[in-house]
Amino acid sequence: MEFVSVRPRTYVPGDKRISARRPLVVPVRLSWKDQRGTIRIANVVTRNISDEAVYVDWQGPSAIPMYRLVQFQVASDARAMENLPSLLRAGKVLSAVFRIGQRRRSTGAPEGYALRLLVPPGQHSASPAELVSATA
Repeated sequence: MEFVSVRPRTYVPGDKRISARRPLVVPVRLSWKDQRGTIRIANVVTRNISDEAVYVDWQGPSAIPMYRLVQFQVASDARAMENLPSLLRAGKVLSAVFRIGQRRRSTGAPEGYALRLLVPPGQHSASPAELVSATA
């Protein structure tokens, strides 16, 4: 079986991204459970968005651990933005922390988080023609 990629990908040396990031500032609510099972909520803003991931600026004094599952939800008044991927307009999207920004010296909290959007197959924002197809 041979896999053929239909979506053109341009790789930049040192850049491991599958799709390009687009700068977009959108208010977002994050919710997650801490190590004790307590639900935590934070209102943040995005810095940039791609089809698979989002980077959010962090202002809180606390931190979210690496690989923690996070519910990502765009504020209801911002869901109509035309640059926003259709996946993020629907409501909550499960995501995982996969990169933590540099820590601030004053608080020790990170400047931001990169979140990988955990999207079930068939709900990808790309059309089926753009996805990888298999040929025999």
